[in-house]
Amino acid sequence: MEILSVLLFLAVAVVVFLFSGVRVVPQGEEWVIERLGKFNKGLKPGLNFIIPVLDMVRAKVSTRDIILDIPQQEVITQDNAVILTNAVAFMRITQPQDAIYGVEDYEFAIQNLIMTTLRSIIGEMRLDEALSNRETIKSRLKNNIIDDIMDWGVTVKSVEIQDITPSQSMQKAMEQQAGAERERRAIETLAEGNKNAMILEATGKLEAAKKEAEAQVALAKASAQAINYIKEGMNGKEFPAMFLLGDRYINSLEKMADSQNTKFFIYPADIQNAIKGLVGGFAR
Repeated sequence: MEILSVLLFLAVAVVVFLFSGVRVVPQGEEWVIERLGKFNKGLKPGLNFIIPVLDMVRAKVSTRDIILDIPQQEVITQDNAVILTNAVAFMRITQPQDAIYGVEDYEFAIQNLIMTTLRSIIGEMRLDEALSNRETIKSRLKNNIIDDIMDWGVTVKSVEIQDITPSQSMQKAMEQQAGAERERRAIETLAEGNKNAMILEATGKLEAAKKEAEAQVALAKASAQAINYIKEGMNGKEFPAMFLLGDRYINSLEKMADSQNTKFFIYPADIQNAIKGLVGGFAR
């Protein structure tokens, strides 16, 4: 009876011992197994068996995509501008044993690697380039870290730059610079408009002066021609010439009298003799 009890006990112990070696790994995970402190194998999702006592589960690693947030940090550009930037990385563990044994804390290591690489890339750019070339920064960042992270059994699927903004002091300086630039352009536009207006005004005055000069020349020629006609037609007669010159003389006096600057105007007492004097002058 005692022997039967011992055998039953041993049978139960064996069953319990074997059952303790059964491991069911859920989907999306992979377990790292050590045997006597040394890496032995990785358990895939599903039913797995290990040797109790000798084997132990070292780590349970998720094989799903991991979203790693990169904290915001200050970065100094090539032209000594301070900007704030942060990012987010999408990655997946493809070799769990390398992620466990290759680095002490793979998430912390990847986070710091991305931060230092991002500072290095932006530090080689000027402020305008850093603000306008987000895709270039993202591409360079991924290419620079992909080899190092692969050594840790991790594959980087994407690194996205969430935000790149100047610091508050830089934003204030940029606003002042933009205001000064707008004011400069406004002054240049006003000056250009004034210059064009002055050119147009001067051109108009020049054209008017030319037309006035042409009119004066035409009038002088007409007057000279009329006087010549008068001389030819006088033949000792004064009346036609006196009439023409008298008419022009009176018109001239009327224009002088209408001038705003004229306060008093006195007509000659003997207009006829004055005109005769003019005719006599022409006759001589």
